[in-house]
Amino acid sequence: MSGALPWPAILTGLLVGYLLGAIPFGLLLTRLAGIGDLRSVGSGNIGATNVLRTGRKDLAAMTLLLDALKATAAILLARWWLGPEAGLAAALGAILGHCFPVWLGFRGGKGVATFIGCLLAIDPRLVLAFALVWLGVAAATRYSSLAGLLASLAAPLAAWFWLRDAQATLVLAAMLPVLWGKHHSNIARLLAGQESRIGPRG
Repeated sequence: MSGALPWPAILTGLLVGYLLGAIPFGLLLTRLAGIGDLRSVGSGNIGATNVLRTGRKDLAAMTLLLDALKATAAILLARWWLGPEAGLAAALGAILGHCFPVWLGFRGGKGVATFIGCLLAIDPRLVLAFALVWLGVAAATRYSSLAGLLASLAAPLAAWFWLRDAQATLVLAAMLPVLWGKHHSNIARLLAGQESRIGPRG
């Protein structure tokens, strides 16, 4: 049996993931609710955190859920249709689509919810690893952004040391520059000691 990768399936999976990942649910939900263009609110981001700044907790929760599940759906569809390698390619495509959607001038969200959706489809145990690190860092520092960044590092480590899955490790590691790059402003504020904390001040 040849060890060659099924490149047509991989590229198709990448495209499927990108197209589903690029659906801007935050933007669509706020427009349907009559709020207007989410990009004119707060940070201008299309993710759940910025939706929350509109005062609509229900829309923020729905955005968070849909931004995660669009990645899960893309991976499961590509895996069922084209095989496991295509499923992993769809995971990378979903992150790229969410963070750089072609129909929004490649200006999308930060990708954390979509990343979690990828973990859920690849192996639910990766969500557990992410959650444990997030909760630990958030409890110790009260920085949500720092918790998310360090939890994202835990995912490929868990895929390697816990699941022994080299392909999943590689794909998850490839997502990290995208996630961290989209959080450049948060990283700058963390380094300057100006990032907002979770919970009451003092």
